[in-house]
Amino acid sequence: MDIVRTPPSRISRKRLLAGAVIAAVIIIITVAFSRVRPASAPVEKSSVVLDTVKRGAMTREVRGSGTLVPENIRWIAASTDARVETLLVQPGSVVKSDTVIMELSDPQQQQAAADAEWQLKAAEAELQSARAQLESDRLDREAAAAQLRGEAEQARLRASVDADLQRNGLAANITKQLSQSTADQYAKRVALEDQRLRVVRESQGLRLASLQAQVEQRRALTTLRRQQTEALHVRAGIDGVLQQVSVQAGQRVTAGANLARVARPDRLKAEVRIAETQAKDIAVGQRATIDTRNGIVDAVVSRVDPAVREGTVTVDLRIDGPLPAGARPDLSVDAIVQLDRISDAFHVGRPVGTPENTTASVFKVAADGNSADKVSVTFGRSSATDIEIRKGLQPGDRVIVSDVTQFDRYDHIALK
Repeated sequence: MDIVRTPPSRISRKRLLAGAVIAAVIIIITVAFSRVRPASAPVEKSSVVLDTVKRGAMTREVRGSGTLVPENIRWIAASTDARVETLLVQPGSVVKSDTVIMELSDPQQQQAAADAEWQLKAAEAELQSARAQLESDRLDREAAAAQLRGEAEQARLRASVDADLQRNGLAANITKQLSQSTADQYAKRVALEDQRLRVVRESQGLRLASLQAQVEQRRALTTLRRQQTEALHVRAGIDGVLQQVSVQAGQRVTAGANLARVARPDRLKAEVRIAETQAKDIAVGQRATIDTRNGIVDAVVSRVDPAVREGTVTVDLRIDGPLPAGARPDLSVDAIVQLDRISDAFHVGRPVGTPENTTASVFKVAADGNSADKVSVTFGRSSATDIEIRKGLQPGDRVIVSDVTQFDRYDHIALK
């Protein structure tokens, strides 16, 4: 009996084709399973924070923390190189403007002050001597001028008499001419003497003005030396509280070195630090509230630092009204700055890590409250606690606003 055999080449091709198909199916299935996320993740309901989407007015706010600092601070600096002799007041003490905080010593400064005093007295004495001498010279010059005027007047009278005699034929013409010539000479001498007297008076005035300027210069230097000597008794300068003393007894200090700091405790402001991502809308004049832990006070933004330091912007808040009990410099405070108010908006508690004006995914809780599905939401403007919803959610929807980054690979979570 003959047996029909299949050609070997045809069997091989079928097997190869079947193997290729199986391999392709396995690859497709493997890739598909690798891309499929787990269907659901169990989550304790008590471990997440839920919030409900609301519609209505939304106040945009930003939060920050900082400290209370005095508005009026006075640093007391050394006026000259000196040595600290005695510290009379300790930090924390209430001081008046004339309270002596410490005593300094500087022998060179004291000697310079004494020299300035003697130089001033010498300049004043020289001025008085010059004034007396110049006055004597002026009187002598005026006396000589007066005598010359008398002689000129006598010559004029003599010339007048001789002229009358000559007209009456009682005197020679030459006599009249000589008398008139003498009178004219005296008149010219009087004019020159008057001019010289005016020049002398002007020169005397300039001389006295020069000496007076020297006296004033010496007086100003003496006043400065007195002030520098008096500054060795270091005074508070303002009424307030001595906050800091930067030197110790026996220490040498240079001119301009800070010795102490005095502040008025009744006028404080808050310096708060706001995250740079939230500070872009802060402007001078915006309202704010400050929590001092002993009470909440109203405030106004008075300054916004143009520089960013360590990711934050420093904002000064001027306090309106009386301070609560216990408020003092360097007290830690929290502040809320009100940016603006949106009259009508969909808004919800701000999910952790969600920036404003972005599209992000959140978990929307089902009606039964036992599960949540991931949905895409377009967010708008934000505040410290709430964020505006532009698309993706409706009023009444509940979403998870706490940190759920560990569930990013899930599209559905089960709430237990």
